[in-house]
Amino acid sequence: MTSIATLEIDALSIALPRGGDRTDAVSSVSLAIEPGRTLCVVGESGSGKSVMATSVMGLLPRELRVSAGQIRLEGESLLEASRARLRSLRGKAMGMVFQEPMTALNPVMRCGDQIDELLRTHGSESATERLRAIREVLERVHLSEPERIFRSYPHQLSGGQRQRIVIAMAVILKPALLICDEPTTALDVTTQKEILSLIAELRRDQGSAVLFITHDMGVVADIADDVMVMHQGRCVEQGPRDQILRTPSAEYTRMLLAAVPGMTPPAPRVRTPAAVRLHARSVGKTYLSRDWMGRRQETAALKDASLALEAGETVGIVGESGSGKSTFARCLIRLIDPSEGDIHWGSDEVARRSERDLRPLRHRVQMVFQDPNRSLNPRRTVGGAIVEGAVNFGLSRADAQALAERLISQVRLPPQSLARYPGQFSGGQRQRIAIARALACRPEVLVADEAVSALDVSVQAQILDLLRDIQAELGLGLLFITHDLRVAAQLCDRVIVMQRGRIVEQGATQALYASPHHPYTRHLLASAPAGLDHGR
Repeated sequence: MTSIATLEIDALSIALPRGGDRTDAVSSVSLAIEPGRTLCVVGESGSGKSVMATSVMGLLPRELRVSAGQIRLEGESLLEASRARLRSLRGKAMGMVFQEPMTALNPVMRCGDQIDELLRTHGSESATERLRAIREVLERVHLSEPERIFRSYPHQLSGGQRQRIVIAMAVILKPALLICDEPTTALDVTTQKEILSLIAELRRDQGSAVLFITHDMGVVADIADDVMVMHQGRCVEQGPRDQILRTPSAEYTRMLLAAVPGMTPPAPRVRTPAAVRLHARSVGKTYLSRDWMGRRQETAALKDASLALEAGETVGIVGESGSGKSTFARCLIRLIDPSEGDIHWGSDEVARRSERDLRPLRHRVQMVFQDPNRSLNPRRTVGGAIVEGAVNFGLSRADAQALAERLISQVRLPPQSLARYPGQFSGGQRQRIAIARALACRPEVLVADEAVSALDVSVQAQILDLLRDIQAELGLGLLFITHDLRVAAQLCDRVIVMQRGRIVEQGATQALYASPHHPYTRHLLASAPAGLDHGR
């Protein structure tokens, strides 16, 4: 006897506004998910997977419309349901976990009050019953100190804690369908593993059907029962997980799988010792604050951290959120002032220089941030953004324009890109622009802080290849901060492992991955998504 599908989508098409590159965001897509099973939908940005998920929830933007097909939840047509009926189903019959919990949560409401609001909306009877239910769900999603969490605002919690709050809100009413839209993309490997285990546990306990949207094929290997591959709004392949991952029939699926970095590092590069471009010794950062009684408090975010980065070398810094890796990087490039230690850019000591004295040296060390949307000025053309840095460090405008034309070609974008604005490009293209802007200052060291963590695997592979090529051509030292151990395995010559503000282990990448000494390093490596270690 076969189960009745919790979610059925039959030949669904969703039309795009006229004038775009294609007519449909989703084109004739069908799927079915039975109770207690997980369907992973994978594909690059723009493939239509998130649009399909929001159509199930009845949350499509106004400019998009369903032009054909059916969506049924436990046999009920969602496309024919009234707005009031859809509101009653959201949370109670279907819940959604979004990628970025800071945008899903109300920043001015305590987390407990947000969960309580959901219960009141769906008619829970008394405040005592609601409080008991909230405490139970906070324990179910493995949040320690539930009383503190209940009273906290979202900004007072870590990324993993915020995501657990969003999951708690999605599952507290035990919906038949749970939709997860990239819920682990920005999380470190240990937190990611915990969230994936939690979702699998809730699926088993509640018998929910799970629609899980991701671009991480390692996550697919860990949690999927079935897989759908989407490309440009269409389903190109669908089937059981092992069939899709091991014997894919579609060329596009094979391309996605080939782009996934493996956990086995390649053989070490043969490198000639070169000049040290960035050197740090015993760097620390302590933040001072006062508690509610006015008592002075000290928080040591970074302690006794050292490194030496040579020209042409790539050093990775890995660790969980809060491990101190980004604090270390920001101290090294003097975006924040270290509390102690020595830092040299080439032969110049910079740890205690004033900003005025630093300014002529800043071109030597440039940074590429995680989110190019926030680091590029949306009102300035790409050409203007690239030219600005070069002019600030002494080039004439004519020479800076010529440099911008060379750089835009170097990052593999067409020359006409210089006249466009950042909003006219994809996420991967914007990251290429951010790299070109950093290179315009003619740096000796490039610091990449989670520069590929939010990108599709295929785009990620392109950016990593680009960084390798640029480094080989220009002899840059590359400091690469990441929580993705697979990326670090394929890109880095050496890896530094950080925990709670300290360096706990470091060494050549191949040796460290093959034989980690510190228990924390072994824990990190064991937490990486498994099942796709083919190498690149």
